[in-house]
Amino acid sequence: MKRKLRSMAKYAAALLVACSVLAPMGWLFLMSVSATSDLTRVPLEWLPRQWDFSRYSRLISLAPGQPGTLFLHALGNSLLVATGATAICLLLAIPAAFSFSRYRGRDGWLYGALAIYMVPPVAVVLPLYFLLQQFDLLNTRPGLIVVYCSLILPFLTWMLKNQFDTLPQDIEQAARLDGLRVWQVLLRITLPLAKPVLGAAALFGWLLAWDEFFYALLFTSNIAAQTLPVTIAGFTAGRATDDGLIAAVGILASIPPLFIAIWLQKTLVSGLASGGSKG
Repeated sequence: MKRKLRSMAKYAAALLVACSVLAPMGWLFLMSVSATSDLTRVPLEWLPRQWDFSRYSRLISLAPGQPGTLFLHALGNSLLVATGATAICLLLAIPAAFSFSRYRGRDGWLYGALAIYMVPPVAVVLPLYFLLQQFDLLNTRPGLIVVYCSLILPFLTWMLKNQFDTLPQDIEQAARLDGLRVWQVLLRITLPLAKPVLGAAALFGWLLAWDEFFYALLFTSNIAAQTLPVTIAGFTAGRATDDGLIAAVGILASIPPLFIAIWLQKTLVSGLASGGSKG
């Protein structure tokens, strides 16, 4: 009886969590397909009287005067900036984390990077702005990639370093005795063992860049480099705001992270499980 009650409690808790996550997305979808009259009706009706998918066609259209010209360009900017920053940070974080994990006495550098990471973003806005201005990187996608690397790199380094600490070093030592160099051990032995956490680290790093708003707002001035969060905020700047259009933008903006999470599902679950235990 107790086992049955525990099982029912687990399923109830899982259902509650699922509803808390899916309910806002469901309501966002209903808003995106509801007419303006349905959204402003009192009392509120949960289901629209007439389903309207025209906002989605407007957002994927490149016709002049349509919001799709802004949305699709910002979507491309976000994909390029988030993917570029994540790829660069992975290439730098993997050897850095391996070095911190295998060679002791360098923790001071690691804690220093963490201390810088804890500084509020507003405190480093002016130095970053002047640096980007000096190198003519303001309002450019490479400039945003550089800025996002400063956010993602310490996070990925810590995450990978903790995972490398849990891996058995006997295999690496045996490989070194067989004549492999350090970088060969890293590529052939360590990285295949740490493959699950690499997917989780890549996803979290990508999401950090994908959702970032503050730096993108300050360091971009037009659609040439503006990312999706800034463009979504721009849709609310007018006097007459189309709430349904903003909801449709939110639904479309959640599709790329969803596909990436599904693609990395196995490595994500394995990485979170392995990162939650040590030894």
